[in-house]
Amino acid sequence: MPGITNLCHPETVRVAASHQAEAEEIAAELAAIARSGMVLPGSITQRRTRCGRANCACHADPPRLHGPYWQWTRKIAAKTICRWLSADQHRDYTPWIDNDRRLHELLARLEALGTAAFDADPRWKRQPAARTGQARQPPEPENKPPDNVGSARLTCGQPPSRRPSAQVSPKREDLSS
Repeated sequence: MPGITNLCHPETVRVAASHQAEAEEIAAELAAIARSGMVLPGSITQRRTRCGRANCACHADPPRLHGPYWQWTRKIAAKTICRWLSADQHRDYTPWIDNDRRLHELLARLEALGTAAFDADPRWKRQPAARTGQARQPPEPENKPPDNVGSARLTCGQPPSRRPSAQVSPKREDLSS
C-alpha cells in the first residue's frame, strides 16, 4: 500500500472537523505506543499465599501471609495462562500492560468516531429516485406476517399450507376447534 497516503478517502466520505482532529490525536498517541515497541496483553496481580506448614505464621490469627508475589495472567485459546514474575519483571512489564490497555481504549474511541461518521453520512437520508422522478418504494416482502398475531397460528416460518416437518410436533392438541 505504498501508493495510498490517506486511507479515509476524504473525497468520498465527509468527516466532521472535530472528529478528524480527535482521530489525529488518537493517531499520535498510537504512534507513541508503537515507538515504545512493546504491548503485553493480560494483567499483573499481587498475590499473598499460605504455605502447607501448619505451625507457620501464615496460619496464625491474624495471618501473616507470604509474599507479595507478582502473577501475570492472560487468556490463550480460552485457557488461562499464568506466570510468576520477579519484582524486576513486574517493574519492567507493567508499562507494556498499560500500553495494551491504552491501545484498546484508543481503538474503541476510533471505532466510535468511525461509527459516528458512518451514521452522519447524508446519503442515508437520501431516497434513490426512480426514472419517473418519484422515490422508489421498497419491495413487498414475500411472506407478509399476519396483521393479528394473537389469533394467527405460528408456523415457524413455513407457509400454513405446508405441513410442518416430522420433527416439529405440538406439545398438546388444539382443542379450540
